[in-house]
Amino acid sequence: MDKEKLFRSYLPMTETAFYILLSMSEPRHGYGIAKFVSELTHDRIKLGSGTIYGTLTKMQRDGIISVYDDSDKRIIYEITDIGKELLRAEMKRIKQVCEDMRTMEDYFKEDNSV
Repeated sequence: MDKEKLFRSYLPMTETAFYILLSMSEPRHGYGIAKFVSELTHDRIKLGSGTIYGTLTKMQRDGIISVYDDSDKRIIYEITDIGKELLRAEMKRIKQVCEDMRTMEDYFKEDNSV
């Protein structure tokens, strides 16, 4: 898949894809990814094994992640250079969303005077 098509396919990212890639600050296996995401989000997001492995399979097929080690019973994945580029693009998009939200935040504040 060419880069432009890959970016169109993944951006904007699902929350699952975003957090899986975010967890790739170091090589991790599926359970390690789930644990990292759960801890990072204070249990707001709990990824099930079916969700994780389905997404990892797609990402591996698309070249966003690769197998770092599979010599043990667990497959350990790492993010590729194109995966890092994709994650940075999504982080930039989310930062812009946050800036837009801050601009409009006062308008949508709850009115406590009622």
